[in-house]
Amino acid sequence: MIKTLTVVGAGAFGTAMAIAFAPRVEKVRLWAFEKDVVDAMQSTGENAAFLPGFRLPANLSFTSDLRDAVTGADCVLGAMPSQHARRIYSEMRPYFSMRQRLVSATKGIENGTLLRMSQVIEQVLDRPPVAVLTGPSFAKELAAGLPSAMVVASTNRHLATEFQETFSGGSVRLYTQDDPIGCEIGASIKNVVSVASGIVTGLRLGHNTTAALITRGLREMTRLAEALGGRAETMAGLAGLGDLVLTCTGDLSRNRRVGILLAEGQTLEQITGSMRTVAEGVHTTYAAYDLAVKHNLDLPIVTAMYQILKHGKTPRQAIHELMERPLKGE
Repeated sequence: MIKTLTVVGAGAFGTAMAIAFAPRVEKVRLWAFEKDVVDAMQSTGENAAFLPGFRLPANLSFTSDLRDAVTGADCVLGAMPSQHARRIYSEMRPYFSMRQRLVSATKGIENGTLLRMSQVIEQVLDRPPVAVLTGPSFAKELAAGLPSAMVVASTNRHLATEFQETFSGGSVRLYTQDDPIGCEIGASIKNVVSVASGIVTGLRLGHNTTAALITRGLREMTRLAEALGGRAETMAGLAGLGDLVLTCTGDLSRNRRVGILLAEGQTLEQITGSMRTVAEGVHTTYAAYDLAVKHNLDLPIVTAMYQILKHGKTPRQAIHELMERPLKGE
């Protein structure tokens, strides 16, 4: 039974999950790297730095000490940025016990190793399996109590079912899945397509273009998921199509916002320098491109985004080249 939940990562999404899941357990602990963020939450009852405007529940406590956060928790939910995951899990390792459930809600792929987040966790903590939580869920809407549906995926059916039964209810509905590979690839690559969608929006290319991008982006997500051992049908669900549509069309998407600013002429350095929150699509683009090369996959949208983000190709030139590729069957 899960009575105490620890959320590691007090960004917008981590804070939103802590708020949404608090009514389902006795205690929630929220860990933040920045001590000033912890102090502010304790004094104001709000995470003004990352999720302003939402009162934090009475059964939610805050800490910047990983020992305090992890020790004794029944379930640990990782919500840190993907490029910090290995370091944070390594620092948490001394405090874990084998009875603790571990769920990853980080959407990304580790650059260099090209590992999914569950693989990073299993490598660092030497404790498979873990569960993956993903699906279409903007932080502000989740925290506001608007109805949201997500997926918890694991090869351990008991782990996925226990998390589902504990945290479903009210405005949150969870579905179980046994394809964590597909779910993690969908959660990661949709952010790359979202940046591209922002470019389409910023260049005012219309709804036809956005629809084509989402459809072909879904195909690239499916192609990569299958190459890594995931299932195509997973991409038709919440972890694939659902999350892709949300982040490619919703104004709350950070990744889409990056694309809009790129289309308006800002440099990537200017954009990321002005953002306190992380847009995972930038880092994921580099890892997705490397995976495509490694597995000899044709991922034209991923490749175009890599050329824009890594080599400074203009968005208009990249789109022109996508449209002029050799014709083929769907």
